[in-house]
Amino acid sequence: MAWTVSCSRVFVVRCSASSSGGGGGGGHGQQHRSGGNAVRVNGAAHLAPLQVGAALETSINRSLAELSAPVLPLLPATGGDGDIGGEERSRQNIPTEKQTVDPFRQALIVEGGVRYQQTLVVRSYEVGPDKTATLETVLNLLQETALNHVWMSGLLGDGFGATHGMIRNNLIWVVSRMHVQVDQYPIWGEVLDIDTWVGSSGKNGMRRDWLIRGRNSGDVFVRATSTWVMMNKVTRRLSKMPEEVRGEIAPWFIDRHAIQDEATEKIVKLDSNAMYVDSDLKPKRSDLDMNHHVNNVKYVRWMLETLPDHFLQQNQLSSITLEYRKECGSSDVVQSICQPDEDSIPPQENVSMVIGPSLSPEIISGHHSLAGALQQSPMKYTHLLQLKAGDKYEEIVRGRTTWKKKTYKAP
Repeated sequence: MAWTVSCSRVFVVRCSASSSGGGGGGGHGQQHRSGGNAVRVNGAAHLAPLQVGAALETSINRSLAELSAPVLPLLPATGGDGDIGGEERSRQNIPTEKQTVDPFRQALIVEGGVRYQQTLVVRSYEVGPDKTATLETVLNLLQETALNHVWMSGLLGDGFGATHGMIRNNLIWVVSRMHVQVDQYPIWGEVLDIDTWVGSSGKNGMRRDWLIRGRNSGDVFVRATSTWVMMNKVTRRLSKMPEEVRGEIAPWFIDRHAIQDEATEKIVKLDSNAMYVDSDLKPKRSDLDMNHHVNNVKYVRWMLETLPDHFLQQNQLSSITLEYRKECGSSDVVQSICQPDEDSIPPQENVSMVIGPSLSPEIISGHHSLAGALQQSPMKYTHLLQLKAGDKYEEIVRGRTTWKKKTYKAP
């Protein structure tokens, strides 16, 4: 039986729910469209009462009640286990029990209560000159939704997604590997649905995956997967996963992969003889995260800024793989190195090698030209960030990027 909800408060609440068949990591290229079980609740005064499926009655009632409640149930101020105090927790509105609806972030816990789904809009400061979201925006969205997922679980302590058990054991999460595939970049004002979930990775690791879809089209724009391990906050050494922590997070694990055929080969280490080298890079205070080391997104920015401007203007990244080796602090000096693959030289260099007096201008630059064909081919680069340690360098992160020709250029 259907029921109605009327909202007179000026709050915006958009909730989405899908059947298990439309899940967050299903088939490759699976469509996910609003409709069917999808639900939206808007607090705009002009809207008429909205028909809502009875299966979501409890979630909607709870979300509306939360809008009137001062805060969710909070932990009291803590003594010495490293957890954050009650006042700070109250300002952050951190729950102590699992939430199924977050009306403020327009998010739901779906698929048996373990997968996180959030709806958002691409804002003006998240796009570049061509009005498309930047890679940094995509990576920031992945990070934010991961933290929001932990927030709704009721397990969040402090730091970047640390659970209460992790805090008691002086542990923090660090990412060891990440792979992001971008099929299409969202544009300014576009509405996105982001799904994220976690799974096991070996005995002591955790895998987190994401899918970013366009809400109107249902097309998958971005697929991403990552591997996380635990580090001791004091010794800065990797740690085994305590059973206490495993007991907290294992009930949230899903055996599903956003990227079905993920390449696992190691990324080769570059040396200073690479084609592009940018030295003496220094972190700013704004580059540090809550764990007091340089944010992962900054690493990617350093990598890509090593590439020539004309290359970045004509091409866009379609895939990036990162292997993290060492954290970087505020006082470190960083060197960024980049080398194109031998079988994937930048297009203009390929063209210059094959152009000769026997080739006509039409063949070189016509509509179906050799130059055009070469420019349509993906290009691959290997990257390395390393920091100065006396008279030698220590690796921070290795990377591999794949590029493709931009479909249109900025005006």
